Amino acid sequence: MLTLFNTMGRKFEPFAQRRNKTVTMFTCGPSVYQRSHIGNFRTFIFEDILVRYLEYLGYTVRRGMNFTDVEDKAVAEAGLQGTTLKKLAEKNIKIFLKEMGLLAMKIPDFLPKASESVEEAVEIIRHLIKHSVAYWYRGNVYFDPLSFPEFGKLYGLDMKRWPRKKKRFHKDTYPGIQWNLGDFVLWHGGKEGDSVYWDTKIGKGRPSWNIQDPGMVVRCFRETLSFFCGGIDNLYRHHDYNLAILESLRDYPGCRFQPASRYWLHCHHLRINGQKMSKSKGNIHYIETLQALGYTPREMRFFLIYGHYRRTLNYSDQAIRAAVEKLRHVTRVIAALERKGLRHKPAPCVISRTILADFGEHMDEDLNVRQSFDGIYNSVMHASVSSVGPGEAVAIVNALKRTDEVLKVLF
Repeated sequence: MLTLFNTMGRKFEPFAQRRNKTVTMFTCGPSVYQRSHIGNFRTFIFEDILVRYLEYLGYTVRRGMNFTDVEDKAVAEAGLQGTTLKKLAEKNIKIFLKEMGLLAMKIPDFLPKASESVEEAVEIIRHLIKHSVAYWYRGNVYFDPLSFPEFGKLYGLDMKRWPRKKKRFHKDTYPGIQWNLGDFVLWHGGKEGDSVYWDTKIGKGRPSWNIQDPGMVVRCFRETLSFFCGGIDNLYRHHDYNLAILESLRDYPGCRFQPASRYWLHCHHLRINGQKMSKSKGNIHYIETLQALGYTPREMRFFLIYGHYRRTLNYSDQAIRAAVEKLRHVTRVIAALERKGLRHKPAPCVISRTILADFGEHMDEDLNVRQSFDGIYNSVMHASVSSVGPGEAVAIVNALKRTDEVLKVLF
């Protein structure tokens, strides 16, 4: 049985769908004020692996992934570039979808944009104000975490540290991995000179980053999710904010998020030569950075999945060369097996059964892609092309194609 590490409670739990074979999933997508780099794609590909493995197991997956196209950073970046928020977002979304295709990622069923979910965000805000969970202050709307009894339960926040004196945080996001101990903004009230705003039932303004994801979740789903996923940095502030908002919608028409999600999964960071990627360090790597070094999209995908998602992955010239050479080695043997089995039917084969059994065993262990691939590698390397019959070669190739429905790196 598939067992996953649930961030909620910090424990391994078997995955079992209670009612049917349809899984619902919401994954935090890119903030499209800038392009996504390979560190962002590590998280998105981990989520792609999760989707594909659930489908491998026979589930139907309905996945939503949002585009954050309205936030403080986006407004500032559009101003710097002398363009509109819409044009900036459209340019980066187009690039992102193209690169998803290059990396053999499934396009989610729902791709909501924050700018197209303002009405949902406003209705949620009205509901929260009505139930005294949120309140107006100097033209903005804030969420009071102390009004939600289990606030911080995903992160494991010690609410004894929470200040009793009222403090408000009015920005969409704040730098660093830390907690803002106070009330967080839901709605930026319109001010004179604003270039980005909507006229809504609660007045002129725009939704904050903190309310956008709940608005987009409600746009796509109406009840408890099977999975809520994102990068490990979302454990600070963001996902607990999302959870508190969704679980505060207790009598919201047509919705029941009690709990918001059954499983919470988080992917750890990718570092470059041991350092965090940043413009100041000049070490941000994009897809074309690796293309310029001669790596194919399949090889990039392999490097980004060849390390457990709950551990930091370090990129270096040596690390990617070693991983890619391993992939190239196994694909050369697979090509030889394909040639040997050409125009033959599969025959019973112990190696093919071993490949599938080992693959399932390791993937069931919290999506251990590295161990799964190493099992494939060892089986293929031990399968002497000269010693297996043509029918056995076909059976081995068929087994590998089955695993590659998940991995998408072998063929």
